[in-house]
Amino acid sequence: MRSRNTALDHIKAVACLLIVCHHLVFYGPMADVLQPYLPGLMAWLDEYARMTVQVFLVVGGYWAAAALAPQGIAKDLPFLPTLSKRFVRLSLPYSAALVIAIIVNELVREMGFEHDSVSATPTWDSVIAHMLLLHSIAGYESLSAGVWYVAIDFQLYALCLLWLYWCKHQRYWSGLGQVGIVVATALSLCLWNRNSDWDIWALYFFGAYGLGMMAWWSVHSAQRQQRLLWVAMIAVLGATALWLDWRDRIALAVASAGVLVLLPYLRWPTALRHWPLQPLTWIGQRSYSIFLIHFPVCLLVNASVHSLWPGDVLANCLGVVAAVLLSIAAGGVLHAWTERGSISWPKLQRWQLGLVMTGLMAGALQSI
Repeated sequence: MRSRNTALDHIKAVACLLIVCHHLVFYGPMADVLQPYLPGLMAWLDEYARMTVQVFLVVGGYWAAAALAPQGIAKDLPFLPTLSKRFVRLSLPYSAALVIAIIVNELVREMGFEHDSVSATPTWDSVIAHMLLLHSIAGYESLSAGVWYVAIDFQLYALCLLWLYWCKHQRYWSGLGQVGIVVATALSLCLWNRNSDWDIWALYFFGAYGLGMMAWWSVHSAQRQQRLLWVAMIAVLGATALWLDWRDRIALAVASAGVLVLLPYLRWPTALRHWPLQPLTWIGQRSYSIFLIHFPVCLLVNASVHSLWPGDVLANCLGVVAAVLLSIAAGGVLHAWTERGSISWPKLQRWQLGLVMTGLMAGALQSI
């Protein structure tokens, strides 16, 4: 299990770094300076690197199945405390990262940096909506890139918890938990995910999440026939969805689920076993914090380099490298602050209070 978890850390690390690079390319302007010299790489990072969020969705579903129903039947978990624990775990680093994002946005605005990547000064209601993970549903501009994912992750977990909990407590329905997950996965892959109007709701993303849950059950089913049945269902659902409407993101989700299924059986070549992969393990274990904090870090580096060396190719190239390295370092600090040690409501409430006060101060300073 330990080696499998390490491999998952490596997968998350690569996906996280690709998302950081995608945002650097998409939100320039350092990447704009480099684009004429690396057009192919920039185009690939712009178009395809963003899709690696599917990897996080699949891995999220994999671990959700492990936490909620490792053998297919829901564990005997109290509904509200379990949901509350998930909210706190997601929101603690998220709230801290938003505090940093608001401060950086106002700082670069004062520096005279005018760019589409600079968010509008938050209002009190937009801050509250972000705190409650309702910003996308309520139609507010995001205070930082990628915060939509946190809301979707919570929706997905809550939906699965509610369904599995309900099935567990029904006399004749306790065994239908997995059936409901498979049906929802099929509907999402073949129907809901084909309509972008749904992309603020969990149902749009449930296909990738459900594939991750099915991958867990495939790996951990007791009987060989059950394992093969889960593999067959993943393959059939993925093939059907792509036959109906080819989507690169869904192809990546299906491939990611396949990798999770194969991980226990993979035997790495001897040469690869001696590679120094500890940095990837470290990044993977902190990938959530890096994902949350990287955008304000990249925004600050972009603004600084653009103001000092706007057209210098070498300076902008070094700036991109610095932005990635500083994002990793900042993610490590955020992880130490918010994901290690005690994770509790009082700790979250302190950060939420800081978020509200930071938002109000930013609004007050902007109005002066």
